[in-house]
Amino acid sequence: MKTTIINFIANLDQVGKRAIRFGIAIVFIWIGGLKFFTYEADGIVPFVANSPFMSFFYNHPEEYKSHMSKEGELVPKNHEWNIENNTYGFSKGLGSVLIILGVLIAIYKVAPLASMIASILIFTMTLGTLSFLITTPENWVPHLTDNDFGFPFLSGRGRLVIKDIVILGGALITMSESASIYLLRKKGIKQ
Repeated sequence: MKTTIINFIANLDQVGKRAIRFGIAIVFIWIGGLKFFTYEADGIVPFVANSPFMSFFYNHPEEYKSHMSKEGELVPKNHEWNIENNTYGFSKGLGSVLIILGVLIAIYKVAPLASMIASILIFTMTLGTLSFLITTPENWVPHLTDNDFGFPFLSGRGRLVIKDIVILGGALITMSESASIYLLRKKGIKQ
């Protein structure tokens, strides 16, 4: 009985791979769709504004701190600044890319090469997202009145970012699996 359960668990790797693949697809499609909404676009401003690799997408990245709204709050003057800053244009572009990558990850059986390329791009994007841990001050608990602040005390934003380590590993799995399917089909072996 014990061996049967262990054998069952030992063979869950394929189910796990599918869960990782479709988990990444769902996250990218869902989060990509949210990038078309004001609150989500406003929420990524500190990450983009502080990134040496992405801040050029904004017109006034250095001014972001005085134009931040709470999540779900629409402050007209901050909203106008975000329009002028290209916050919403950038967010919609990013959202479109995320949705496309999510779909390509999901259709790996139909288009394994495209899915592999999407996995490579997701891996690369995730490295960029993880760089926010270094570049974005809002990722760490600020020094207010508590003694627990700065490194290693992740704020809500920081906890959101560090989870991308899991997507990074998942992208390696989806990349490898898609490449294997592509190579087998190239040899004429149906998968």
